[in-house]
Amino acid sequence: MRRFGFTMLELVFVIVVMGIIGKFGVEFLAQAYKSFIYSNINNSLQAESEMAVESIASRLQYRIKDSIIARQPGVKFEALSSSTLDTNATVLEWIGTDIEGFRGNKRPNWSGIIDISTSSAILLDSPETNTTAINDLIGILSHGSGTGINNSAIYFVGSNSDITKYGWNGVAFTDQSNVMHPIKSGAAINELIPRNATDGTTNSFAGVDVFEYYQLAWSAYAVALTNYNAATKSGDLRLYYDYQPWEGESYTDANASSALLMQNVSTFRFKAVGSVVKIQVCTKSSLLQNEEYSLCKEKTIF
Repeated sequence: MRRFGFTMLELVFVIVVMGIIGKFGVEFLAQAYKSFIYSNINNSLQAESEMAVESIASRLQYRIKDSIIARQPGVKFEALSSSTLDTNATVLEWIGTDIEGFRGNKRPNWSGIIDISTSSAILLDSPETNTTAINDLIGILSHGSGTGINNSAIYFVGSNSDITKYGWNGVAFTDQSNVMHPIKSGAAINELIPRNATDGTTNSFAGVDVFEYYQLAWSAYAVALTNYNAATKSGDLRLYYDYQPWEGESYTDANASSALLMQNVSTFRFKAVGSVVKIQVCTKSSLLQNEEYSLCKEKTIF
């Protein structure tokens, strides 16, 4: 009986072919795995950074435009449109209008109009405004922190836009000579009474220019790069809210609320050209073999 087997040449050929397949097969699998990791991290960072810039932009679009500042913590702040702080500024801060109350449910909770003919130095008549509804809504938005209509302030559209008069220096207003005017509700639901921010007592608009159109604000907002790690060159991007600069409050106060927007943020940059603001968020993540992958998202807010 005859037996058939591999010749030495065939065995050598098979071994060579298997070696080639083994070498390039492993490299192919390694590359496929690396591509999968790359794609997974890219998709994750794309989604997270997109959500971060959109969250910031959604608040920035309802800013009081002249109120926005760049801050170098513990040093100084400047109007963003003329800031010279460049990369030293790590905090973007502004005062936002109560857009939720202005949209209302069936109708706005505040009208944005002062009836000059029926107003006085100690009582502003705002037709179709409902201070009770405003107070209830602010209480919900501030998560029961105690903030309400009596912690709010109004900004007269067309008034002086001096950046130092928004309350950014941490000193509570004692009169109505600043850009933001602390108010509280009057006896009727459409009445806004000018108040003293230090103790809540009613004061007067005497000697102050009162304009027909106004915007209501109950909170300032700040976006800051915090917990920065020099070794990893990254930190946390947080949004701060529910604090009132006209009452001497700061985003660093314990009573201010905050929300984590994104982790592993390497850069948060912002600049303004006139009233247009551009923000940039850069993030990074580790790949295989100590490699790093990074990307940036930008958004322009008009």
